[in-house]
Amino acid sequence: MVGFICNQNTANVKEVSMATLLSSSSSSLLFTNLSPQSLSQISLPSLSFSSSPSLSSSISLSSLPKRFSLSPTFSKNLSLSSSSSSSSSFTVNASIASEKKKVLIVNTNSGGHAVIGFYFAKQLLGCGHDVTILTVGDESSDKMKKPPFSRFSEIVDGGGKTVWGDVGAIGTILEGLTFDVVLDNNGKDLDAVRPVADWAKSSGVGQFLFISSAGIYKQTEEPPHVEGDAVKADAGHVAVEKYLSEVFDNWASFRPQYMIGSGNNKDCEEWFFDRIVRGRPVPIPGSGMQLTNISHVKDLSSMLTKAVENPTAASGNIFNCVSDRAVTLDGMAKLCSKAAGLPVEIVHYDPKAIGSDAKKAFPFRNMHFYAEPRAAKDILGWQSATNLPEDLKERFEEYVKIGRDKKTMTFDIDDKIIESLKVPVSV
Repeated sequence: MVGFICNQNTANVKEVSMATLLSSSSSSLLFTNLSPQSLSQISLPSLSFSSSPSLSSSISLSSLPKRFSLSPTFSKNLSLSSSSSSSSSFTVNASIASEKKKVLIVNTNSGGHAVIGFYFAKQLLGCGHDVTILTVGDESSDKMKKPPFSRFSEIVDGGGKTVWGDVGAIGTILEGLTFDVVLDNNGKDLDAVRPVADWAKSSGVGQFLFISSAGIYKQTEEPPHVEGDAVKADAGHVAVEKYLSEVFDNWASFRPQYMIGSGNNKDCEEWFFDRIVRGRPVPIPGSGMQLTNISHVKDLSSMLTKAVENPTAASGNIFNCVSDRAVTLDGMAKLCSKAAGLPVEIVHYDPKAIGSDAKKAFPFRNMHFYAEPRAAKDILGWQSATNLPEDLKERFEEYVKIGRDKKTMTFDIDDKIIESLKVPVSV
């Protein structure tokens, strides 16, 4: 498992590998995979093991600084084996009253972006912030029975609040509540975002964040897309970014691409797994060497958290909300194959051969389409934690756990593609 650690001074969340507790004759405690700087910021004056020879025994946490608290996950479920290199996951919550923020997340009720709000809420709560997530729509709708909405109890269990309703009535829904930060993870155009933005402005919200899209970049002969590249003037997200820059003193926009992560309700890696586990060919358009960017949603939420905790630095900036590694389309198929431990047969085809079904046939764009997170690294000091090969192993485990590998499926468009490959092409 992976835990979060919050910087004592800035409350910035960092994803880190599990702390490894090593036993020794002096009962010392060693944190691996933490930088010297991180260690220097953590003061645990009286952290010691009991004299019992088993590392599964109790730990004394006397004199722990008040602004630090170990999460319930750590304090209630700490179980250390007697192995000299056993691992345990924990969270340190930086509950610094002067930096605690009240954050509202306006979350979409469908599509791939819905999972962003879910992860962002959990990460903010893990750092001691106050979080309310307003999901557009009706709590009793069938959509709410699917992930990530079906897992919103995790937000409530973490101390967050969940509400539902229409953004047009946001003032009524949230009457009496105040917020320091608002993230709009719902609107794709100004008509959808303006009610939230105008309410936030009139309510004295200090920072407004917006989930845009890397899809607004114009095609370029010099990939990757970087912040400042030309965008499509008629794109709805562009109009929103312009409006926010005119209305708010402190705003920022984030442009994600494709993402993976538990709770995502839009197929990405699943599309490949569906074919690989059934021994079917994986049809990929073109050469398969097209580059794209696939990020774990944890990267996106950590970048957003950086902006909340560094509002002055984030203000007025556009951030490509992506990981810092590209992958080819063929490469994605091969990584999914390795994650599943099964062989893969890749076939390439000309999308023109299947006509109007081309866009439905494949989950990614048939072109080089990837961005780099340069602004987040330079301005926010953010670092990617995405490790696509390892992340896909985790995703395949969940894929099997929910029984999708046994689900009955049809592959009509795939069959059409495979059939077209048998037809000679005129030169």
